[in-house]
Amino acid sequence: MKFRSSNPVSRILSSPLQLLSLLVVFLLGGYVFASRVSQAQTRAAPVNKTAPVVAAAPAVAASASASPQLAPPPKAEEKQEETKGPKGLSYAELGPKGGVPYHTEGPYKSPFADPRYGGPAQVKVGFLMTRLRNYNIIEGSFDAEFYLTYTSEKPMPELDPDFTNGKIEDKEVVADTPTFKMFHMRGTFSAMPDLREYPFDKQDLEIEIEENGNGNDVVNLIPDQAHTNLDAGFNIPGWLIEDFEARILNHAYPDRFDNDDLYYGRYHFILGIRRFATSAIFSVYVPAFVIVLISLTGLWLPREELEVRSNASSPMLAAAVIFHFTLTQSLPATAYLTRADKLMLGVYICLLMNIFATWAWFVFDPKHIPLLFKLGKWIIPPVTAVVMAAVCLL
Repeated sequence: MKFRSSNPVSRILSSPLQLLSLLVVFLLGGYVFASRVSQAQTRAAPVNKTAPVVAAAPAVAASASASPQLAPPPKAEEKQEETKGPKGLSYAELGPKGGVPYHTEGPYKSPFADPRYGGPAQVKVGFLMTRLRNYNIIEGSFDAEFYLTYTSEKPMPELDPDFTNGKIEDKEVVADTPTFKMFHMRGTFSAMPDLREYPFDKQDLEIEIEENGNGNDVVNLIPDQAHTNLDAGFNIPGWLIEDFEARILNHAYPDRFDNDDLYYGRYHFILGIRRFATSAIFSVYVPAFVIVLISLTGLWLPREELEVRSNASSPMLAAAVIFHFTLTQSLPATAYLTRADKLMLGVYICLLMNIFATWAWFVFDPKHIPLLFKLGKWIIPPVTAVVMAAVCLL
């Protein structure tokens, strides 16, 4: 008869299968424990690496707060930004008492000159007028659309065209290379009218272009006559296109500061237009002569028709004043007499002469009226013709 051991450990160890199972359990437990320890060390490693960085940050902040005056000195480029303006201004010299800088080299002392540029760029300026509308002779303004070209054999500096007698409303850069630039522009410009010959007047509509910031020492503008023209079918309603030209004039400003001796090239495109002669004759001269001729018809009325004769001249004087007022309403005020003003001055002289001849019948003795009547018919018409011819030809 066999007895089982009451000790559980003894029973487990007595069986080989159970012993092997126990060994496997211990191995798995050890592997799991080793894996947990390795993962814990891996997670803790980044904290240990970042700790020095976090600790170093307060040290840098403390150093900066302890000595704020030790900021790095400004770079050379930052110092150059304090001098604004043309390139030549940056190396112009100052006098012993400061003031306006000036150049000791080159032909110009102006601080806006650039004697180190290497000579002026010869820039040809081309101009094509495509459209001109809304010419207002009273305000002296017109709207223009055109193409502007710059051409040079060597690279040009940065160009900035300034329109001295107008304002650009729309600007399109068609081409922009170092030796060729092309702009399509539209703007409003002013032109002072010359009305001395009105109504046979000729007006010059001008567009002035000055190269802003570049004097004659950097840019020399030359009119490109071969590429200065009007677009095909170009016209201005009510005006005859007579001629056009392009020229360059050197412009010198009055002294704005010491050594202000730099010249600036100014391009002028001038379009000459003239009023139609037939329109001028029928709208100004014909009405004026009709008024004078109607007033002369009273000279051949019978002496008994004195009232009718006076009515032939006095109303014509009122008509002449109204007609003259209508002419002046379409023109600006001027400090001189136009041809139309001189014409109307002759009309006034003829009408007043006729009126005085009529009123003379009431002043002189009736026995002299027949003589005055004859003298009036033979003297007043020739004198009127001479006066009207004089005001038309002078």
